[in-house]
Amino acid sequence: MDKGHLRSDDPARLRRLLQERTDDLQRVKAEYDNYRKRVRRDRMAVREIAVANVLRTLLPALDAVDLACAHEPMTPGLQHIADTLRTQLGSLGLEAFGQEGDSFDPACHEAAAHHIAPDSDRLICTKILRPGYRLGDQLLRPAHVEVTGPPPPVRNASADGPREAAGDTGEAAGSTGENGDGTEEGGNRPRNRLHLVDGPAGTKDGEPEALGGPAAPPA
Repeated sequence: MDKGHLRSDDPARLRRLLQERTDDLQRVKAEYDNYRKRVRRDRMAVREIAVANVLRTLLPALDAVDLACAHEPMTPGLQHIADTLRTQLGSLGLEAFGQEGDSFDPACHEAAAHHIAPDSDRLICTKILRPGYRLGDQLLRPAHVEVTGPPPPVRNASADGPREAAGDTGEAAGSTGENGDGTEEGGNRPRNRLHLVDGPAGTKDGEPEALGGPAAPPA
């Protein structure tokens, strides 16, 4: 009877063991997939940081090329250098922004001058002093611009004038922390002072005193 009972339970036991092993494998696979995703995400973050650092160091060179193109006679060599530099940096994800007529955005624009236009209801970028650059959603450098728009709001001064704190100085009479009669503050006991006299230590008016009493009379 026992053997028959064991034989009848063997398929159920095998199915239970198979389900346990399957669950273990699925759990290990899920953990490994999460690990791979985390490693891929960390690698992408490190790559973006490295690319951003490299692009940020190359921005002064790009500014120099743009300045040369704007103020120097355009030669085929200079044009080739400018086009190649912009193409290669653009392939890394560098994107320039800042156009005349754009609405001023303090998050990505830095105003170098503000021209008052009372009829305008918003700030407009009217001159681009230096373009800004971003890498994806990361701001590498804000655009330096001159803006034109309404005057900045004037802050209303507080109606109450400056208030002077009337604090109690807590100084007692005299400069030594004593009352006027020479007693200590908070009591009638005279302040214990050490008076110095002329003469060697342990003397009074230059005459020696014996320990424990007055000096003995001369023999």
